[in-house]
Amino acid sequence: MTERYGAYALAGNPAAPAGVLLRLLALNDRSITHRLSYHPALTGEVAEAMLTHPERWVRHLLAESFTAAPGLRARLLDGPASDAMAVAMGPHPYRIRVPPLPDHAYERLLNHERGNVRYETVGAPSTPDHVLVPLAGHADPHFRRAAARRVWHLLDADARSALLADPDPDVRTAASLQVMDEDEERTEEIVRTQADAWHLGEVAERGKLGRALAERLVAEEVLLARLALNPTLPADLAAGLADHENPAVRLAVSARPELSEDERAAIDWRIDPEDRLPGLWWVWDARHDPETLRRCATSAHTWLRRSAASCPQLPQDCVELLAGDADFAVRLLLAEGHPEAPEELLLDLYLHGTHRAVGSLISRPRFPAAGLARRFADVPDPRARALALRDPAATPELVERLSRDPDAGVRAGGRPRSTAPRAQAAGTAGGARYVVGRRRQPGAAARGDVRAPGPGGHPALNGAARRPVTYRRRVSTGRWVSASRRAGRRPPRSRRSRPPSSTPRRR
Repeated sequence: MTERYGAYALAGNPAAPAGVLLRLLALNDRSITHRLSYHPALTGEVAEAMLTHPERWVRHLLAESFTAAPGLRARLLDGPASDAMAVAMGPHPYRIRVPPLPDHAYERLLNHERGNVRYETVGAPSTPDHVLVPLAGHADPHFRRAAARRVWHLLDADARSALLADPDPDVRTAASLQVMDEDEERTEEIVRTQADAWHLGEVAERGKLGRALAERLVAEEVLLARLALNPTLPADLAAGLADHENPAVRLAVSARPELSEDERAAIDWRIDPEDRLPGLWWVWDARHDPETLRRCATSAHTWLRRSAASCPQLPQDCVELLAGDADFAVRLLLAEGHPEAPEELLLDLYLHGTHRAVGSLISRPRFPAAGLARRFADVPDPRARALALRDPAATPELVERLSRDPDAGVRAGGRPRSTAPRAQAAGTAGGARYVVGRRRQPGAAARGDVRAPGPGGHPALNGAARRPVTYRRRVSTGRWVSASRRAGRRPPRSRRSRPPSSTPRRR
């Protein structure tokens, strides 16, 4: 078990030689190969071996790799037709921009015989703008809609006018959403014609509101929490919502840009450490204004500080200030979004943060690598010892010793599982939990469960082997049933849970 942790660690070590990486690939282990697919130096023999690998899942991991060269990923289009979909979808790393494929690869993908390949291509985050701009006049409305959504700012006046008057209603809506913040008539039209649409919340928050429309939406209480965030909502209408019975509405009013710190403090708002809040649009729109960002970074309002921490243009003095913020989410958003986030902040969050997003910090360019072996090779905490295996200067003797660490908690190269007590005080470096979406129960390792899955959740690390499924034909019906179902433990209904049979099912 512990040898496999060492193999997983070596798959992420930038100093591991190609011969070692090829031996790891030959293990045919999905989690180790997945770690290998985003190796910092995925080139040469290892990349070629994955490119020509007989297993499709290995080639697809290469297509999803954000460290593989774009030209290498494009060569997968010369292989089996099933690889085209993986290439079209491309890598989706968290908060990391992926270099685009060569132009000839996009030409092949956009003209692929399978429609889902073409549609995934125009929706992939890594598809560059210069590929999407010509699609504004494409015959397929799906392509025109993608151009309206993603490259509107690059289209000329004629292309924009054509999209706003497009015969396809979805294309017209996508274009109208791009101009609603400056056009009261477009905003009112969207509200009138698409009252139940999913994007009505965005319209209420960002669309330019006329006085009559604003009064009607407030009177009808349409999405008041989103409406209160709209900068074009008249100030007197917003002030009337400051004492609303809904705490979400009061919170939205307290985060409006025109308020002073004293006016925000006068509103009864509350943000818990585990509350998930989207970034404020008016802060993001002002991300190139240092004074606005400083005002938000020094505010007593948690939502403003979180929104400022998400801006890559945050001034350096504010970065140093927010790196020590009492709110865990502020520190996490700063570590994820700012290119100059302090190295020690990334390391501290990775080692002590219990939110699942801290695991991705290890892929940030500024995550420290040098000196990890010297700092953590002999510390008591197994999670910290695992980082020593990532040091490029780690000696073979150290790798061998730590790979055979008797503590099964060593998660080398992956996200360390916290062993901190659940009741640890929020707001400290090691105890605050920033939970996305809802309150989350502690993981298996946090509960002390020795069967907690290892890297990739491999079943071989779950303590007990998976029970083999056996099938028997039920005499009364002629159907195949598993032994667990016969014993009363009904498995999920699925055609794949039954073996193939030439005997037709009885109705």
